[in-house]
Amino acid sequence: MKKTLLATAIAGAMVVSASASAATVYNQDGTKLDIYGNIQIAYKNVNDAAGDSQDAIADNGTTFGFAAEHAIASDLTGYLKLEFDDIKADEMATDIDNDDAGDTAYVGLKGSFGDVRLGSYDQLIDDWIQDPVTNNEYFDVSDSTSAHGSGADQQTDKVTYTSPSFGGLQFALGTQYKGDDDSADSGVDSGDSNASFFGGAKYTAGAFSLAAVYDNLDNVNYVDPNGDVDSIGDQYGITAQYTMNATRFALKVERFESDADDGQPQNANGNFKEDTNFYGVSVRHGYGMGDVYGAYQYVDVGGSDFSDTIDEAASGDYPNDSGESYNEVIVGATYNISSAMYTWAEVAMLDRTNDQGDGFATGITYLF
Repeated sequence: MKKTLLATAIAGAMVVSASASAATVYNQDGTKLDIYGNIQIAYKNVNDAAGDSQDAIADNGTTFGFAAEHAIASDLTGYLKLEFDDIKADEMATDIDNDDAGDTAYVGLKGSFGDVRLGSYDQLIDDWIQDPVTNNEYFDVSDSTSAHGSGADQQTDKVTYTSPSFGGLQFALGTQYKGDDDSADSGVDSGDSNASFFGGAKYTAGAFSLAAVYDNLDNVNYVDPNGDVDSIGDQYGITAQYTMNATRFALKVERFESDADDGQPQNANGNFKEDTNFYGVSVRHGYGMGDVYGAYQYVDVGGSDFSDTIDEAASGDYPNDSGESYNEVIVGATYNISSAMYTWAEVAMLDRTNDQGDGFATGITYLF
């Protein structure tokens, strides 16, 4: 699970604001401190690379966090967020010393000018492009971040400016800075300081919204055949959403454009991927006691870029693949036991060799 409902409510606003489930432990003299979190336990049964089902009871993203803000002036507020989401609630008795629990940590300033944030947090393309299609409990469709395999590193060492809304139009610009002493990607160190670029725009009109994001991935590196370190490529996408009563529809077109030579490993893990296009659609309906939802995505690995795809479609020669293609389907439902507790179930069919990744998962989440 990428985010719980609670974490989504806080992060999605692009400011630090606690949800109704968070506990305010201090609110005096313009300073406010909230504590929030959840415990998530899941049962999963998922096929491995050989097609054998592997099941377990496991933690599904248990989270504990702090959110604070302080009124600096009438139109200027400072804030912070510190979140831990690798607690592994199912192994607390044997995994007390967990050095990798840190997830989100940032400080920022917000006001009528917009929002400036510095630290570690989700990528803009994750929040604006990928999450609207699937931000489920256990299974999500794949995306341009999973294609290059370095999403966790993209969350670190960033600064982002997000504008206020100008008649429904909002934009965001940011960079990830890696210095001489940083390892840019999974043990690959370019040896030089470098700043990447990412940016996007979002337009909202009533129940409709449209967002576009670009990230040059300039700190996600691979080793080329000559042993030189270079950028892995670019990622970009467009997502449209429309809400009608209790039903939300989302449509995504996304691309990872690889600069790596075919056959060469991306990093020390050998996680190489080709150019990949993603065409996804999803629907989520609130039925009163929870949600039912589903998503379909066509994944075109080795596919041409969007402009070529349009030309090919016009000529009747579509799609033009040099690699594999997959049809991913995910369906699920949640049921609210109370205002602070819900249960869920999901099924995924990802169309991989030996049905790898296909499976079923169910679980329970308690929010506070």
